Amino acid sequence: MNTGLRLHPRRLHHFIEKILHYAGSEPQEARLVAEHLLAANLAGHDSHGVGMIPSYVRSLEQGYLQLNRHASVVKDMGAVVTLNGNRAFGQVAAHEAMTLGIEKARQHGLAAVGLHNAHHIGRIGYWAEQCAAAGFVSIHFVSVVGDPMVAPFGGKDSRFGTNPFCVVFPREGQPPLLLDYATSAIAFGKTRVAYHKGEPVPDGCLIDAQGRPTNDPAVMHRSPLGSLVTFAQHKGYALAALCEIMGGALSGGLTTHEKTLQASVDAIFNCMTTIILNPEMFAAPDMQQQTQAFVDWVKQSPHSNDEPILVPGEWEENNRRLRKTQGIPLDPGSWQGICAAAVRAGMPQEEADRLRVDCEQVTL
Repeated sequence: MNTGLRLHPRRLHHFIEKILHYAGSEPQEARLVAEHLLAANLAGHDSHGVGMIPSYVRSLEQGYLQLNRHASVVKDMGAVVTLNGNRAFGQVAAHEAMTLGIEKARQHGLAAVGLHNAHHIGRIGYWAEQCAAAGFVSIHFVSVVGDPMVAPFGGKDSRFGTNPFCVVFPREGQPPLLLDYATSAIAFGKTRVAYHKGEPVPDGCLIDAQGRPTNDPAVMHRSPLGSLVTFAQHKGYALAALCEIMGGALSGGLTTHEKTLQASVDAIFNCMTTIILNPEMFAAPDMQQQTQAFVDWVKQSPHSNDEPILVPGEWEENNRRLRKTQGIPLDPGSWQGICAAAVRAGMPQEEADRLRVDCEQVTL
């Protein structure tokens, strides 16, 4: 379903910053959050992009999200550090956690960073890309505290979050190789996008409130609620369980169980344990050549000219090139929600209307 609505990236970035400004964010916070959300849309991950703004505004109104806070060090053991996100914008807390982890990896050759109690930290690949830009490999285990929406393998109701897993490998003169996905068959945000578009989701992604397979994304947005299922059946479930423990318990945070359930769907709190490695510390002088040889070998497999073989991270790069020139596609329902959230955040209606029209002018 092609809605025809495309938004100017730079103007949309400005609009999101202004919304956050009216909500009460200081300039640095507004910039970091807007940059992260726009980067998710440009990469093709609309589920983690500007469509999150209405949820963030509701979370702020409900007293969950705390503005203008920062991550604080709970324990520093040199190469290992634990941080409390203090319910701050996750885009701020995670940026600070990765900046500190990168600094420690430069000092020690490797670092492990545990971050807990941060509001929604968004697209995890963004934090991996921050590490890769500094020349480091990183591995990320992430959990979602007390917001069950995924059923365990063999189960019929939700017991844990979408629990992303992410790995990045930097390459010389080229974009990094990036693995970044939820351990659910699709991210919850993708059901939101499909719901607003009036489109079904693929087979094997959802079950309804009775545990029956369904393609209707409404089961994740209207009561009685259904559940996402894990990717690859028991394999995805096992990885999700370890993300819950490695991301939640090991980071000093909480895991999802009866005593930690959130009272609101907008109270999205993440824990993340990140391992950062300096690849130059390994006895692997040919690692880049070997990496490229493998990439070339994989791409030589017979394939359709219309569907080239991609390596991890290449799909996002292709989206960035396309969306920077053609604008960011967004469904009308999500766009209406963002514009309404701007007014709820305190932006005058006239200014919101003007910025909306500016964003819809997509001549780039």
